[in-house]
Amino acid sequence: MKEEELPLMMRGMPPMNLVDLPSFVQAPESNPAYLAMQLTQYSNLDKADWVFGNSFEELEGQVVKNVWELWPGKLIGPMIPSAYLDQRIEDDKGYGASLWKPLSSECAKWLETKSSQSVIYVSFGSMVSLTEEQMEEMAWGLKGSNLDFIWVVRESEITKLPSEFIDLTTSGKGLIVTWCNQLEMLAHEAIGCFVTHCGWNSTLEGLGLGVPMVGVPKWADQLTNAKFIEEIWGVGVRAKGDEKGIVRREELMGRLKEVMGGERSVEIRKNACKWKELAKEAISEGGSSDKSIDEFVEHLKCGNEK
Repeated sequence: MKEEELPLMMRGMPPMNLVDLPSFVQAPESNPAYLAMQLTQYSNLDKADWVFGNSFEELEGQVVKNVWELWPGKLIGPMIPSAYLDQRIEDDKGYGASLWKPLSSECAKWLETKSSQSVIYVSFGSMVSLTEEQMEEMAWGLKGSNLDFIWVVRESEITKLPSEFIDLTTSGKGLIVTWCNQLEMLAHEAIGCFVTHCGWNSTLEGLGLGVPMVGVPKWADQLTNAKFIEEIWGVGVRAKGDEKGIVRREELMGRLKEVMGGERSVEIRKNACKWKELAKEAISEGGSSDKSIDEFVEHLKCGNEK
């Protein structure tokens, strides 16, 4: 992508600058295997009778409108377990019965000591691996914010944390865990902000549970999702990296304070609540996604009757 071609203008999309584009579009040569996988995934769409998208009309209706002119698609999301949205299926708590686990007693007890919307939840998903330098900046940024936080750090990443920082978490201001039930965490009343890599599942979960976000995107579609989180949906802010792509501690502290108590925090929280309700309405009986699923079921019934 050449600078003179920017901002990129596409129907139904806001103007996209280089930093807003997926990494495999910005620089296809940076990860040819991932680009090839993406192209392969979409290569058979012309043969499909139905294409389902994990989103909802109210959120991305304009964006996908032009896509559906090419393929017979329907939005049926957000595909978040019912217990956290419309509660039509009370036992639907996880993405698979064997995968669902409640919050650990350690997390639950720690959160019970915190006031409403006072805790920062930090998680970068199962695939993003931060450099040691980035981990250190995140650590001291969290400490410098003087806000309570819970940070999910995979066991393989723990050694990247400064030893002095780990010692500081014993003060009660922070908690480091190697795993937690993200939906249970986001649904907890103590959580006031979600520091996320902006993967699509995490983005939808943050939207669906009404939690303001600080985006720290690294690659793929995370960069585009971060733009929408901040500029289009207004539910958070994006932490900017320096010339090395590192989000420095001062930048993180500034963005956290902006979401947790700055001038924009009231509007951000208001928008987060709005999208939470719209997500719930979409999958509730008679909602846009519910109707799309009903249409598919009726199509199957008609096909079986022939």
